[in-house]
Amino acid sequence: MAVIIPAKSHPEVIVAAVAARDEKRARTYAQSYHIPNVHTSYQALLDDPTIDAVYIALPNRLHYEWAMKALKAGKHVLLEKPSVSNASEARSLFRSPLLAGESSLQAGDPLVLLDAVHIRFHPAWQKFLSYIDSPNISEAISTHHVPKGLIPNDDIRFQYHLSGGCLMDLGSYDVQMLRQVFGAEPVKRLTASVRGMPAGSDQNIDQAFSASWMFPNGGTGSIVSDSAATGGHYFSCLTNGLPATKAPMCSVKHREKIVQHPTLQEMEKITTKTVIIWNVLFASIWHRIDVIEDHVLRHTKDGRIERQWTEKAHFKQYNADMGDASWTTYRHQLEQFVNKVRGRQGSGVWIDGEDSIRQMEMIDGAYEKAGLPLRPSGPYGASVMAGRE
Repeated sequence: MAVIIPAKSHPEVIVAAVAARDEKRARTYAQSYHIPNVHTSYQALLDDPTIDAVYIALPNRLHYEWAMKALKAGKHVLLEKPSVSNASEARSLFRSPLLAGESSLQAGDPLVLLDAVHIRFHPAWQKFLSYIDSPNISEAISTHHVPKGLIPNDDIRFQYHLSGGCLMDLGSYDVQMLRQVFGAEPVKRLTASVRGMPAGSDQNIDQAFSASWMFPNGGTGSIVSDSAATGGHYFSCLTNGLPATKAPMCSVKHREKIVQHPTLQEMEKITTKTVIIWNVLFASIWHRIDVIEDHVLRHTKDGRIERQWTEKAHFKQYNADMGDASWTTYRHQLEQFVNKVRGRQGSGVWIDGEDSIRQMEMIDGAYEKAGLPLRPSGPYGASVMAGRE
């Protein structure tokens, strides 16, 4: 419910129409959520002059086509992640002249296109980042798990021709988090491994994806994403096959910081800081930020350890300058999307087109490292990028 529920508390947003190829399904959906208008094709919705903006949550392979068509129709676009199927599509879409004011609702007002990575807009994520010293990160890891059986094997997330895969779904959050904490793009792909789908399913699809990169500061970032996670329970010999329940997590460990002890000249204090955020996807329900500092007091002459101790602090951040604790990640995202459309300053949190391009370049690189094919463009995207559209 990335738009419908958040829109209920936004005085400037009306969910005015829904479109689907199946009219019966569209009308049932519209009735359930009190949406007044139903269009029986995506193009009909784009042709509706009463619509200012569209939210595109179609299968990944259709994102590029309908985002481009929406821009051509003069609509602002909130585009579900992953924004497109591959980096080539991202470069074509986010660098489109349509975003420079050639097609807009009002003369001189450029259209807004947002890659809907909703977690970045919640104040908990921004609070977490405030504890990070990016140049001094030694290692970071981001993990997302969905319990086995929650997503059926025939789900659109697991269909290659629709640009599916774990990395395109859960893994895209993990990639995003690494890029955010390091504040940079990786300089080297270190490892990439996949667990494929069960026999009889699409073998170009990753059911689970693990990868690591080196970043410009020499630190390493890793992801572990699993769309059918098992294990992690007591009595592992009996429970390894049971669905796993693990909160999304991003952990960042900093390099040792060495300072001379202020009163004992022959001593030095070594501090290592680790910062962890739990459950940022559902931060409005519950989240926690852990700041853990491991301290060692040692003699400079011979390295002998005098004392070791750990200090822990826990933080939460439900509120920001705008909104209240009930606002979900999606509600914060919608607020900034509307601010951008209206030409207002907003919170300053935003995802620009070049950021979205780099995100897809990192995902493409991971697939290449793992030996899997890049996610395919649809016929429309292939035609546009070949100059035939």
